[in-house]
Order: sequence, then structure tokens, then C-alpha cells
Amino acid sequence: MRDGENAHGTALTGLRRHTWWTVPGMAVGVQLLFVGEWILDEDVSRWARGPAAVALAVEVVASVVLLTRRLTLLPRAGASPGARPPVGWLITACAAGTVLAVCALAERNYGLWAVAPATVVAIVATYLAPWARRPLIIGSVLFALLPGGVVSLAAGDGELAHAALFPAGLVAFTAWVMLGPLWAWDTARRLDEARRLEAELAVKDERLRFAADLHDIQGHHLQVIALKSELAARLVDADPARAAAEMREVRQLAADALSDTRAVVQGYRRTTLDGEIANATRVLAAAGIDARTTLEPVTAATGLAEPARHLLGLVMREATTNVLRHSRARHAEVDYRVTGGHARLRVSNDGADEPLDTARHTAEGTGLHSLGERLRVAHGELTWHRDGEHFAVTALLPTGPATEAGPANPGNGAAR
Repeated sequence: MRDGENAHGTALTGLRRHTWWTVPGMAVGVQLLFVGEWILDEDVSRWARGPAAVALAVEVVASVVLLTRRLTLLPRAGASPGARPPVGWLITACAAGTVLAVCALAERNYGLWAVAPATVVAIVATYLAPWARRPLIIGSVLFALLPGGVVSLAAGDGELAHAALFPAGLVAFTAWVMLGPLWAWDTARRLDEARRLEAELAVKDERLRFAADLHDIQGHHLQVIALKSELAARLVDADPARAAAEMREVRQLAADALSDTRAVVQGYRRTTLDGEIANATRVLAAAGIDARTTLEPVTAATGLAEPARHLLGLVMREATTNVLRHSRARHAEVDYRVTGGHARLRVSNDGADEPLDTARHTAEGTGLHSLGERLRVAHGELTWHRDGEHFAVTALLPTGPATEAGPANPGNGAAR
């Protein structure tokens, strides 16, 4: 994944550029500065200059390739970047580092021999997860005590402490300096990837919300249009005037459906409890269902906030659509009241056709199950039960400000 495809503005691009100059730039600069100066020193034996110069050039190129490749990897949270280093370049870097270390040790330069090996160790560590990185660094620091110490003891030059401790400290310091900027880069990449995924999820959530709202509108209106059209067809011979009236209502319903669909596209439409109860009464009556309503008068003390009334309006619409689509009801009851700090809406009918298909609607994520999830987010509850042919849906919502959170969640209902 290229940085340009994932960067958020110019900030991430600038951080990547800074990290590249800090990590590969530092690795190359240190080696060229210190090892190159040593190679050019006239006191260094000629036999060591040639191999060291070639090894330095190879080491610099291999380090740049390995670290540049590392910067292109997208790390997993708390883990390795997800890819191994190029094996050929890694072997080349190890071989070149070994040649430089041997040449410097042969000249008893205890402060220089560990520069290239320390760089290789740090590069390998950048590809490892933290749990594997620590043993490598600790082991390398301990091993760095030995070569210089052995050479110093064999030469008897009295520089044992410097020969043993300085290379070990150099390995630890190089790893720390190289891993720090890469850790910051990995963190920025993970955050940017999380931002991208969050944006994608937001788009998907909005699509689900739009699909659910559109399903509510079209499903409800089309069900009523089908019902009234069937009624008009039966009345066309017996009562042409009433059939014409029903078809006028069908035309109005079609216009309302079109208007509501446009409102959903524009993001303006809201479902209200009052409107849905009034609409349900008319629709159920037109279907020949005796609909009785018991509504507690709304006062300032018992009134619900608009988001809560929107949720209960969705429940009312869903219950009405279910009665029309999945029942042979002759009687229906709508009961709304506020008791004990909760608003309760109960819709029941006496002609349920079949048991609730829980598995199917759970898989689809629509209907009463989806509305139940929305009410739970709003600290409410949606329940339904069947007793023979009697089916009832009950919604509870607190009258406090907790209900404000409910409508923010997507997913309106289909029929049960």
C-alpha cells in the first residue's frame, strides 16, 4: 500500500518524509561518516581498506533498501508489519557488516567495529513484533561484549572495558534511535487506517439507515395501497362512488409515498408517534379492523422528546404493517400511556396468522428485532408475545434525556 493512497492530507506524507530522512538517512549518514573516515585514514592497513570500502558501499545500499521497504509496510496493531524483510538484501547486509566488523577489529578499533552490525540488528528488529524484538536486542547487546573484549585480552592493550562496553552500548543506542521514529510512523499509519475504516463504516451505516427508512416508507405505503386497491376492485360494481373514493385515497397515498421518499433522500423526514397513531387508525378502519385507541393526554411533565417520539412512531408503523400483512385481525388495540417514568406503547390484535419467524428476521436484521436494538440503545425495551391468535407488541422508553441516543442508530423495521 502506497503512502499516497492512504495519507490523510499532507501531514502523513510529511511524517513519512521526515521518518525516511531520520531512519535510513541516519543509518547511511553514520556509516559513511564514521566508517568512511576510518577507511580514508592513512594509518589503516592497505589490506583492510579495499574490502572495507566495498563492504561499506554494499552495506549502505542494503540498509536503504531494507529500511525503505519497511516504511511501506502497514503494521497491524501491536504486531509485526506483516511481512518479512527481503531475504537476499538481509543476507547481503549481514555479510557486508561482518566484513566491516572483522576489518575494524583487526585494526583494534573497538569503537567502530560494531557500527555496521548494530545497524543490521536494528533493521532486523524493525520487522519483528515487540515480543520477538526484545530478545534479539538483548542478545545482541550481550554478544557485543565478546569480540572486542576477546581481541583486547589477546592483544593485552589494557582497553578491555572500552572494548567490551562501548560496542554493547552502541548496539542498544542504535536500536533505540532507529525504532523510536518507526514506532511513531507505525502509530500514525494505524491511526490513519482506523480513520479510513471508520469513514467506510460511516458510509455503510448511512446506507443501511437510508435503506431501512426507504423500506419503511415504501413497505407501509405499498401495503396500504394494495389493500385499498383490492377494496376498490370489490366495490366497483356494488358501490362505484365509494370505489372512486378509495382510488382517490390510493392516488393520495402514492403521492405521499413519493413525497416521503424525496424527503428521505434529502434527510429531512421524521416519523412521529401522533401522526402514526392517527394514520394507523384510518388504515385499520379501512381494512375493516375495529381499532380502539387509549391515549393518555400529553402534558409538559409526561411529554417525550422528539427523538423518542420518532422511535415510538416507528414501532407504531411496524405494528400496523404487521397487522395488515400477517394477520386476519378483526380487532386491534393501541394503548399509549406514561407511567413510572416510562412511556409505554402497546399494540395488539386478535388474528395473528403464524408464529414469529425469529431466525429469519434475526439474519435479515430488520423488523421488530432491529427496532428492539434501537430501543435498547435508547435505554428502552421492545417485547412481543403470542397467545393463540392474540399478538401484542409493547415498547417502553424512559421519559428522561437518555432517549436522545436512540434515533442515531440505523435500521428501521420490516414486517415481522
